[in-house]
This record gives sequence, structure tokens and C-alpha cells, in this order.
Amino acid sequence: MDRDWMRQRLEAFDNLALQYERSVAPGDFLGDPKLREQLHRAEPTLRKILQLLDPQLAERINLDQIAGEDMARNEIHRGLGILADMDEWATRLVAEAPALPADQFHPWVWEPAAPLWAAEARQDAVLAAARTVNRRLQQKLGRHDIGETDLCLQTFDMKDPAPGKPRLRFEGDRNTPTWRARQDGAKYLAAGAFLAL
Repeated sequence: MDRDWMRQRLEAFDNLALQYERSVAPGDFLGDPKLREQLHRAEPTLRKILQLLDPQLAERINLDQIAGEDMARNEIHRGLGILADMDEWATRLVAEAPALPADQFHPWVWEPAAPLWAAEARQDAVLAAARTVNRRLQQKLGRHDIGETDLCLQTFDMKDPAPGKPRLRFEGDRNTPTWRARQDGAKYLAAGAFLAL
């Protein structure tokens, strides 16, 4: 949504409605016909904007009723209030959730991604991080014959290591269900990350 344009349109309608109200002579019901015509021309856009902000605001607009332009101004002010605060609502009125700043990711992930992320090349940043993790894992294990998903599946597998096929293991008692669950979890999480990326 182009919020600046929406704000400008709402403010312009508000000013026009105020001019029209001031053009109504004491004892009359109608004001300047040219201003009224401008209000009717701008009304569809006003309704569309308010519909996007809050459908109930648009439903209350009726320029053909007595003091309709005054009532429209009330809804416009509500719409302007929504526009003014909607960015804050998006950040301040969300459920509490953990946040993980990207610069606190492991250096293998963040260092190759950071310059691309800063350049707003999001997909390239994620790909650079994935490639670096793959290369580092290959170096760590001396396994340049396989990569990515297959490398993760073999690296964290519970089979005993074989010549040229080292394994990575969590610390702890390898005979407990907890250790086995962690090892399997690492295996499938790592493989799944490469499959997804």
C-alpha cells in the first residue's frame, strides 16, 4: 500500500469537506454545488482507502444524508489515525516471541550473508550462507566427494565411522534415547535445511 498517497487523499477530502461545510449558509441544508460535486467525485476513492484500513469506516460514509460530509470527516480522522500508527501496531502489538538477531548467527552463516543481506539480496545471502556451511563441513570432515544433503545425512549418521567417512557426534552417553534423538535430529535438521534452501 502507498500510505503516503492514502494519507494525502484522506487529508485532501477532509479539507474539501471542511470547505463545503463552511459554504453552507445559516438555515440552509446545502452548500456550494461545485464543492459538493468534487466531494462526490472523490468519494469512491475515499471509500476504497477506508475499506482497506477498516471496512466499518467505509460503511459509515454517506454524503447524501444530512451532515454526511461532517460524518465523513470523522471517519477520515479515524483512517488517518490508523495510517499514522499501523507501523507501530505491526511491531508493538504482536505476540511475545523469541527474536534471533542475524548478526548473532554462527560466523559461518552470517559472515558470507551479511554484505548481501545489507544490499537487500536476500536470496543470494541465504545461498551464500548455505554454500559456506557446506564448504566448511566438507573441510572439517575432509569429505570433498559429497556435499550438502548427502554430506549431512552421512556426517550425523549413527553408523560407525568408516575409512574416509568420519562422523560428527554429540557428547554424552550414546546408548540413551535422548542422545539418539539429538543425533537423529541434527542429521535430519541439517539435511532438511539444505533440501529447503
